[in-house]
Amino acid sequence: MTGDSESLQGALEMVVLKTLARGPNHGFGVALQIQDTSEGLLRVDEGSLYPALHRLEKRGLLSADWKTTPNGRRAKIYKLTPAGRKRLEDVERTWLTLARGVHLILEAK
Repeated sequence: MTGDSESLQGALEMVVLKTLARGPNHGFGVALQIQDTSEGLLRVDEGSLYPALHRLEKRGLLSADWKTTPNGRRAKIYKLTPAGRKRLEDVERTWLTLARGVHLILEAK
């Protein structure tokens, strides 16, 4: 995701939290799920995703454990913490309000 760094960082935080609200996953799985869920409209590169995952973990919004995946690779599996769920509720509300406001402006005659 590229563009204004502060707003994109907030957007990335939201989509990562929302993706992990569906269940624990490793970084590459998060990236794929974001791409699949957005029907290819959003693609998160590793250079943005992994620092975001680490920031969210450091803030206590995610927890992570090293596990062996079904294909035998070790991967850090991330999951939402209770604080992460609360943060997701807050940012979802903010983004939905913003999106509604923008939609109303775009539809105005």
